[in-house]
Amino acid sequence: MPVPLYQAKAEFFRMLGHPVRIRVLELLQNGPMPVRDLLAAIEVEPSALSQQLAVLRRSGIVSSAREGSTVVYELAGGDVAELMRAARRILTEMLAGQSELLVELREAEVPAR
Repeated sequence: MPVPLYQAKAEFFRMLGHPVRIRVLELLQNGPMPVRDLLAAIEVEPSALSQQLAVLRRSGIVSSAREGSTVVYELAGGDVAELMRAARRILTEMLAGQSELLVELREAEVPAR
């Protein structure tokens, strides 16, 4: 029996649910990057980055190519970059709403006597 679309979407978002994977996708929005540059930008152990890149590669979100002794990663499609931009817009709106609420709460505080 095929997996319902909502379940497939949940699995997709679970796959994205790791800070290193998100950071890799953000960095790759600017174009292909060799592993050494990803390592320098993310500052994790090489084995940890390798593990997370493998998850992204298996999912088909990123692709890799060997150029001599260097492995270069890139986003497999433009939709992933758009998803990262949409996530940034949504978070910005959420945080703006939270800061507005915080201001309202502070203004409504009754001074202690």
